[in-house]
Amino acid sequence: MTPQISKGIVLAGGSGTRLHPLTQVTNKHLLPIFDKPMIYYPLSTLMLSGVREILIISTPEDLPRFERLLGDGNRWGMRLSYAAQPSPDGLPQAFLIGEEFIENDRVALILGDNIFYGHGLPLLLQKVVGKAKAGGTIFAHTVRDPERFGVVAFDTDGKALSIEEKPKIPKSHWAVTGLYFYGPEVCRLVRSLQPSARGELEISDLNQLYLEAGNLQVERLGRGITWLDAGTPDALATAGQFVRTIQTLQNTAVACPEEVAFRMGFIDREQLAEAIRPIASSPYGKYLATLLEAGWQA
Repeated sequence: MTPQISKGIVLAGGSGTRLHPLTQVTNKHLLPIFDKPMIYYPLSTLMLSGVREILIISTPEDLPRFERLLGDGNRWGMRLSYAAQPSPDGLPQAFLIGEEFIENDRVALILGDNIFYGHGLPLLLQKVVGKAKAGGTIFAHTVRDPERFGVVAFDTDGKALSIEEKPKIPKSHWAVTGLYFYGPEVCRLVRSLQPSARGELEISDLNQLYLEAGNLQVERLGRGITWLDAGTPDALATAGQFVRTIQTLQNTAVACPEEVAFRMGFIDREQLAEAIRPIASSPYGKYLATLLEAGWQA
């Protein structure tokens, strides 16, 4: 099946006030989640979806740091570009900033502090990518504190009925995660949105438009898939512990772009070997070398 989504956006802006003072001198998406920068995790999720052209959106002052870290994406067989978000005016603003980048393609948006991991995740993402050109797909995961999130209510057949942003009395424990897939009509729909009481464009309002039109698919993430929002100190620590546990027990890396690129066929063995050379003495480089030593083929 030929993927219908070729482009993705990582929204890595904001002021990171919930993580102060950690974010006083750096962007939160550059903070470590165990052994890798936070942005590696959402970036790898898009890569697992098959997306190879990605726009990184961040603050004007932070963009040079992301460019230094990630470059143009060539070493991962990808194309990365960058755009500034002058002020944080809501998640849908990303589509207006990236309108020229999107053109007439379907596009994926992922928040820079969201971490997804689990068995079957790549197949689920690739299934969504292969869908028809129009419409939207979002992902829901159960949480203990749904009042902190956008909440989806379902009928007895599992069909989404409503989406509410941070409701005082949630209708379910299914929270909307920070990963969204939309058709090229998304920019037009965002322009029709009005700012909420807090002065921002709301992603829940955008999803509600798709829902009312009958063009929204909600994929529920089951027990085999973990979703973490690393936007608070506790969540940041939990995410680091989670990644460390998985990597230690399974002897496999989480959100390693070089490995994902290799396994997805974005780069070949020679390109992986070239990427390893400058970091060969680090634990990260030694892990990547095991892929070549095992004779694994992309």
